[in-house]
Formats: sequence, structure tokens, C-alpha cells
Amino acid sequence: MTAMLVFKRLTALAAMMGAFAAGGAAWAEAGRPSNWQLGLQESVTPVMDTIISFHNYLLIVVTLITAFVLALLVIIAVRFNVRANPTPSRTTHHTLLEVAWTVVPVIILVAIAIPSFRLLFYQLNLPPADLTVKATGKQWYWTYSYPDNGKFEFDSFLVKDPTKLRPDQPRLLGVDNEMVVPVNKVVRVQTIGNEVIHAFAVPSFGIKIDAIPGRLNETWFRATREGIYYGQCSELCGKDHAFMPIAVRVVSEQAFAAWVEEAKKKYARDDDGRTNVAAADPSTAP
Repeated sequence: MTAMLVFKRLTALAAMMGAFAAGGAAWAEAGRPSNWQLGLQESVTPVMDTIISFHNYLLIVVTLITAFVLALLVIIAVRFNVRANPTPSRTTHHTLLEVAWTVVPVIILVAIAIPSFRLLFYQLNLPPADLTVKATGKQWYWTYSYPDNGKFEFDSFLVKDPTKLRPDQPRLLGVDNEMVVPVNKVVRVQTIGNEVIHAFAVPSFGIKIDAIPGRLNETWFRATREGIYYGQCSELCGKDHAFMPIAVRVVSEQAFAAWVEEAKKKYARDDDGRTNVAAADPSTAP
């Protein structure tokens, strides 16, 4: 009776986990978190494709190791308890076993290290860029400039008033001015901090890099689908750290060219580096 009860409870638990997994898979979408989502956000870049592939590979390795260790524990508990084995062996050394438990972990680590180093090289080796965007982390908003496209920059604030959000903007992630990039183009993102350390992170792109005062870091991505993709500052940077979202709008090449011409007029800077529009003031953000 006890065994049947345990079996029923395990079956119910497995069914519940399966329902959550099915729901998470059904509701997951690219660019933003989803209710009951399991796993990583949907990928829209080659880098994130590789990250997800490596993650799934590691999950298989960890599952096999866990199952093997659990099987050993069960065998030991069943075969070598005091009733089943009242006279334990006095063996203290076994050459083959000792070699195996040294060599096998090394092989496993090598099998993990090779794709890991390959992924790191892919992330850190920047290909020739079609576009450069400089993202400056400030307390607590982002400023974007496009060095390859003219003298203009703009600030991006969280939309604090829910009534001012567009229907496609999620709460606490929607911003007033989105970073805009063309689809299927290599975008180099340069990051720097203005006062404290921030971190520029967009999960669907597979990028996360620190924005450090006095140091220019860079990463890259190539978005393969149009849409709006959200991220957040991922480094504790002060009291409004949780309210410093990142929104990247990926558009067609023609739409990007039109946006650049509009941005040159709207966010133009003079020779002293001052933006012609009103200076950034967090109190005036939406």
C-alpha cells in the first residue's frame, strides 16, 4: 500500500511538471519573458542559437551523471545494507576502478570544455560590423549614439505610467525611445558606464557585457528576425537598478535608413556634443 501511494504521488508530480512544461513551451516567445516559461528565451541570433545548443547538451550530460550517481546509491543501499550483506568486504584498493574514476571525469570535462571554448571564441571574436551602436549606462537609463551614422544620440527611459504603454509594450520593460537596428546585419555594441558599473544584456540576442566607467567594452549580435527585443541592466547599480530596461527594435534595412534620417534631425548634436533636444531629466520621463 505504501509503495502504491508513493507511485501515485510521483505520477501526479510528473503530470504536473509535464503540464507546466507544455504551458511554458506554448507561451514562450522571442524578445520578452512569458508566464510560466521554462528554459531560455527564444533565440533570434546565431550566438544565442549556439548558447541554447550548448545548454541542452550540458543538460543531457548533467542528467546522465545524476542518473548514474542515483543508480549507484540505490545499488549500494539495496545490496550492501546490513541485512543483505552482513559480512562486508575488506578490499581497500582496486587499480582498474581507481583509474576509471580518475580518467572518466577528465574525459567528461574535456567533452564540456571543447564546445565551451568554441562558444566563447564565437562570442568574443567580433566579425566585421555593418553598424556600431554605443550604449552608455547612466543612473538609471541608457543613452544611445550611432557613430557610423552621424552626430546624434538619445536617452531611453522606462515608461513609468502604465496608461502610456503601447499595446505591444510589456510593463517595466517598455521605454520611450528604443534602440533601432537593421535585420540580418552585424551590429557592434560598445558599452561604457557614466557613473557606476552597469551591464547591457538582451537574452534573445545572447549578449551580456558590463558597462564600466572609463573603459569601452564591446560585443556583437546579428538579429535574424524583425521585432522588439527586451533586456535589462544586469549589474546592481543603485536604487533604480530594476527600472533600467533595454528595448531593441529590429527593422528592415529600408526602415532603418528612414529612421536614421529622422533621428539625425530629432536628436542632432552640435560640435560640443550637446543634444539639441531637451537635456535628459529622469523626472520628465514618461
